[in-house]
Amino acid sequence: MAVAKKAVAPEDKTAEQSNLPFAFQHYSPDQLREVLRKMYLIRRFEEGAEDSYMRGLIHGTMHLSIGQEASALGICMPLTDDDQITSTHRGHGHCIAKGADVKRMFAEFFGKTTGYCKGRGGSMHIADVAKGNLGANGIVAGGIPIAVGAALTSKKMKTGKVVISFFGDGANNEGAFHEALNMAAIWKLPVIFVCENNGYGMSTSTERSTAVHNIAERAAAYSMPGVIVDGNDFSAVAEASQAAVERARRGEGPTLIESKTYRYRGHSKSDRNRYRTKEEIEDWMTNRDPIVQFEAALKEFGVIDDAGIEAVREAVAKEIAEGIDFAKESPMPEIADHDRYVYTESA
Repeated sequence: MAVAKKAVAPEDKTAEQSNLPFAFQHYSPDQLREVLRKMYLIRRFEEGAEDSYMRGLIHGTMHLSIGQEASALGICMPLTDDDQITSTHRGHGHCIAKGADVKRMFAEFFGKTTGYCKGRGGSMHIADVAKGNLGANGIVAGGIPIAVGAALTSKKMKTGKVVISFFGDGANNEGAFHEALNMAAIWKLPVIFVCENNGYGMSTSTERSTAVHNIAERAAAYSMPGVIVDGNDFSAVAEASQAAVERARRGEGPTLIESKTYRYRGHSKSDRNRYRTKEEIEDWMTNRDPIVQFEAALKEFGVIDDAGIEAVREAVAKEIAEGIDFAKESPMPEIADHDRYVYTESA
């Protein structure tokens, strides 16, 4: 019988253990178990939201990131509550990775006053400023210039905050992407651009839409590091993020990280998935699932056993059920308040 290798706290690391994957060198067993819990929390949240939609409890579409959990958590791992992120229409995982409460997220989905945006934002516009989440954005590439603005504020005000801009592969062909990267590089801003490349912008493959083979290659045009990482490998993503965050904190400027991952569901609830083969989807689900891979690593290095994994699953299932109940029982907005929390410029 093989003896499980042991993960160690950072202060206990020895030269012999330096061959361990990055995450098992730099994070404690408790931190790694918490990552697994959050992986399950992201997936079960989205499955719960999907089920609620099918039952008619949620109205409007949603964009699910099931299969991309390691990317969100790995990128956010080095961040503090003071650091900031901007997100996308596929942003539930980013929100949870940055510390959001799933009860308030479900309430936002259900259009209730207890939601993060008091039910006004819904799936694509959740913000949690207290945790540094400046908000998801339904506009492709819309969050990228916002992140640059936040990073400029950090530099000018000397707050020490690092800003992460999440976006999909479809955004890398938008003008806002190129303008923002250029500006961030000129001013050496503390911002990290994270392209979660799941292979498809809506129904169009990156092979048909993007001239370069790897989106990270575009970093060279803006004199910044371009890093390609397996987005389904939590340890690899965390390592890339840690290096980029440290570079930003040193005042050396931005980094472009391309996190290659995959979404199991369609672009949105109206997507019938006719542009992808069943074999392609099945291959990712069977052979490259981020949760399965992370569980296997945790067991190999002695961080958790099967009983511990089952306990995590049960605890997350309970948290999700309680979150949905909270959303169902929360009050709807009053009609008289329809114009509150809505901002516009007067003519």
